[in-house]
Amino acid sequence: MKQKPTLKVIAKELDVSVSTVSKALKDSKEIGAKTKERVKAFAKLYNYRPNNIALSLKNRKTKTIGVIIPEIVHHFFTTVISGIEKYANEQGYNVIVGLSNESFDKEVINLDMLANGSIDGFIISVAKETLAKEDFHHITETIDQGVPIVMFDRVVDEILCDKVIVDDVATSKKAVQQLISNGCKKIGIISTKDYVSVGRLRTRGYLEALNHNHIPKNDDLILKIDDKLNSNDNLEQLEAQIATFFKQNKQLDGIFAVNELYAITAMKVARKNGIQIPEQLQVIGFTDGVLSKHAYPPLTTISQHGFEMGEDCARLLIERLEKQDEEDETYQTVVVKTDLVLRETTKSKS
Repeated sequence: MKQKPTLKVIAKELDVSVSTVSKALKDSKEIGAKTKERVKAFAKLYNYRPNNIALSLKNRKTKTIGVIIPEIVHHFFTTVISGIEKYANEQGYNVIVGLSNESFDKEVINLDMLANGSIDGFIISVAKETLAKEDFHHITETIDQGVPIVMFDRVVDEILCDKVIVDDVATSKKAVQQLISNGCKKIGIISTKDYVSVGRLRTRGYLEALNHNHIPKNDDLILKIDDKLNSNDNLEQLEAQIATFFKQNKQLDGIFAVNELYAITAMKVARKNGIQIPEQLQVIGFTDGVLSKHAYPPLTTISQHGFEMGEDCARLLIERLEKQDEEDETYQTVVVKTDLVLRETTKSKS
């Protein structure tokens, strides 16, 4: 057995339930003598040790939820936190927030620091560096030790837990369809690298919209931004990369950007080049934040309803925390509806 021994691993190896393993190790009267003997022998052979922190969490409810997000300045994440806090507070739970700053190491540290006996469960949006590394051991180990996790927005399909998402593919397809219906012929997309799930899925929606309208894919119209350009220290480089994209695609008449920052930066570049919005270039972004509302002109964008997403995250986690059935391993994926908010960066249909 190469995996680190956990209750789930032992249960799988012995073809019994996690609950049976847990009860056998606690010498429960509900478990037969032969099963107890098998479980204890296996645990001893592989030097299994229960996680005392996790056990304390499971046995002593603190009524506190830990939330780990990639960044605090992003409007979307602040609205999600507001939704989490509202629902959690109404149910008598407190909320503690930790920031990963898109770092794998900080995400691991935050999870370890918060799981110190004072947190009942976690709500997490996975850091970009974690997604790039494809190393999720800290998340799976936490779940394996009995601490529930709800993922939102950036989720990992192979991890079994409750999730709250939007339909990035369908929503992006709808946004690009709007540009096509408005008469755009050369539509570019400004996206993230593919290892970021939301960028990959939103790019898929863009391509599906083109295909649906018999518009051939043009790789020159797909710009994938390096994550290092998303920080305040590199905004000039981000602008320069988008400016080069414009110079190489002078026939652009539509832009779909997978986040607010990319959309606003594209609008800035367009203005510097004397391109009129929306007369010559129509732009749609993703995430209806403060920047979108106060941009010039105001940005047409996708509203993800972050507050409702936060409420759903808190509801799923608290429901799981308060369930009595330890053997329940059915998980929900809640898909939050989105809306296309039409403003002045797209043409109104006559």
